[in-house]
Amino acid sequence: MTRAPYRLVGPIGARGVLGLIVLQEDETIEQDFRRLFPAGDVALYVNRIPSGVDLTPETLAAMEASLPQAAALFPSGLEFDAVAYACTSGATVIGTDRVADLVRGAAKVRAVTDPLSATLAAMAAVGAGRIAMLSPYVAEVSASMRDRLAIHGVRTVRFASFEQQQEAVVARIDPASIRAAALDLAGEGGAEAIFLACTNLRTLDIIEDLESETGLPVIASNQALAWHMARLAGAGMPRAACGRLMRMG
Repeated sequence: MTRAPYRLVGPIGARGVLGLIVLQEDETIEQDFRRLFPAGDVALYVNRIPSGVDLTPETLAAMEASLPQAAALFPSGLEFDAVAYACTSGATVIGTDRVADLVRGAAKVRAVTDPLSATLAAMAAVGAGRIAMLSPYVAEVSASMRDRLAIHGVRTVRFASFEQQQEAVVARIDPASIRAAALDLAGEGGAEAIFLACTNLRTLDIIEDLESETGLPVIASNQALAWHMARLAGAGMPRAACGRLMRMG
């Protein structure tokens, strides 16, 4: 046997190496991220974490025990520019600092984020302290999220929820229904931005239209997370046609 010569090159992802820990039952965020980061110069690695079919405080809290294992399954030879635990409500229940500690303990990563942390950063970027929030969650989960946002200076002045517990149903809520509910909230006045909470909601294609109709910045979990990861990684912004947040850089 002849040993073939070879040379080594750098890792895939010249502009950034990103890791995404996605809920087992989430059908939406992975598709959104592959649209937002289509170029080969940003490498995107996705791991799944066990999650309940129903979205409750108990199933969300249970993911804390699985986070280290999910993070440890990323390729061990890579150093990630940013890794995200892709669950807005899960980060609320577990706590953003705890999420970051668990991920850092299991993977080589420069920065860790989650949709709640990303949303807070996005609200600061657009200068919004009063929001209209649309949630798919049951009342207890939504209340916890509003409380956590308020602790960090983002007050929910208008609120509505689809009050859905099943993840599979959340993933299939028609974007037109999301748009209509968001327009109703914005029409009540008093908000400086609209927040569409949950990585499983299909929001990507309605952000530009909502901003045009309401005159308000629209922050959605998946859009905010992609924006925050790109900033943390220094990878440049994802595609521009996804709201004014992306155009801010």
